[in-house]
Amino acid sequence: MPYLELRNLTQQFGSQKALDGLNLSIEKGELVSLLGPSGCGKTTTIRLIAGFLEPTAGTVWIDGRDVTPLPPERRRVGIVFQSYALFPHLNVFDNVGFGLRAAKVPRRQIESRVHRALELVNLPNEANRAVFELSGGEQQRVAIARAVVIEPQILLLDEPLSNLDASLRQRTRQQLRELITSLQTTTVFVTHDQEEAFALSDRIALLSKGRCQQFGTARDLYDHPANEFVARFIGRANVFTLPFAAVGGDCLCLAWPSGRELRLRKPADSARFHIQAGQSCKLLLRPEKIGFEERAGTIRLFSARLLSYRFAGAWSEWEAEGEGVRLWIAHSGASPTSDGPLAVGMTKDLWVRVEDFQVLDV
Repeated sequence: MPYLELRNLTQQFGSQKALDGLNLSIEKGELVSLLGPSGCGKTTTIRLIAGFLEPTAGTVWIDGRDVTPLPPERRRVGIVFQSYALFPHLNVFDNVGFGLRAAKVPRRQIESRVHRALELVNLPNEANRAVFELSGGEQQRVAIARAVVIEPQILLLDEPLSNLDASLRQRTRQQLRELITSLQTTTVFVTHDQEEAFALSDRIALLSKGRCQQFGTARDLYDHPANEFVARFIGRANVFTLPFAAVGGDCLCLAWPSGRELRLRKPADSARFHIQAGQSCKLLLRPEKIGFEERAGTIRLFSARLLSYRFAGAWSEWEAEGEGVRLWIAHSGASPTSDGPLAVGMTKDLWVRVEDFQVLDV
C-alpha cells in the first residue's frame, strides 16, 4: 500500500485549474521530486498535502488514512518553505522548538528533541545563535531541523535550495540527501531544476499545466520519455517531425525535408500508432547519441555543417545543419574525432545507431 497517495487531486482558482486530476502513489521512505516549469502545480500540490488548501476535488491519503478533512496541525506533516520562514527575533533553539511548544510538549522533551534535530543537521553547537548571524546554508538546515523535530510522517520541501549560490547548493544538496536517507522520512521535494531532481530523487513526477506528464526514475524520464514535452524538458533533445514515405513489415521509411530517406526499425508497440503512409511522425534523438565518426553498429545519418560551438566543461556542444534540419550534438572532451579538432564552418558526416531514434508520437 502506498504511504502517501493523491487521488484525482484537482484544484481550481476561479476559472484557472491549477491541478487537474493528479494521481500519485509514493512509498514509505521514498523521496519524490515534483518537477516542472513555473505555474505547473508543484507548490499547489504540497499545499494540498499539508492541508493549507482544500481541494476542489480528490483526496489525500497518508498511511492508509484519508486526511483530506484534517487541518494542517493534525496531519503530522513537516514543511520547509523556499524563504525558510524563520523567526528573526528568536534564536536557533527557539526556532527549531517552536512547533513543539505550540503542541505543548513538556520542556524537557523539547530540549532533547531540539538538540537531537540540530545534531541531525550538523548544527549541534549553534542553538544559542541568532538566525540572522547564520549563512544561507545554515539557515536552510535550521528550517529542516524545525520541520523534522516534530517527527513528521511526511516531509515537504518547497524549493529550499533556490536561495543558495551554485557551489553551496551542490554541497547542501548532498547533505540533504544523506539526512533524508538517515531519517527514512517520506519526502516530497519541489523544484524547477532538473539537475537537482536527478541528484536527490528516487522518482520524479514531471508536471505541466496541472497534469502529471510522467512519473518514474530519472533514467525512465530521460531514456523513455512519454511524450514530446517530457523529451524536451528533460535534457537536450533533437525532435524531428518527419512524414512517412512508406510503412513496411518491419521498418518505417521516413523522409527528411530534402527528400532523402530515413529507414528505422518499426517499434514493438507500433500498432498503437495506426501508422499510415503520408502521416507525420515525431522522433527523438538525444545529442550525445550522434557521432562524428563511424562506430560499430552505426549508420551514416547525413552530412551537416557545424554552425556553432560551446565548451561546457566536461561536455562540448555543436549546433549543426543538414538535410533541411538543425540539431544539437554533444560529446565529452573538446576533440571527438581522430583527425583533429572540429571547427565552426566544417562539414562533417554524422553517425547514429538506428535504435537510438525514439518514436514519440504519430
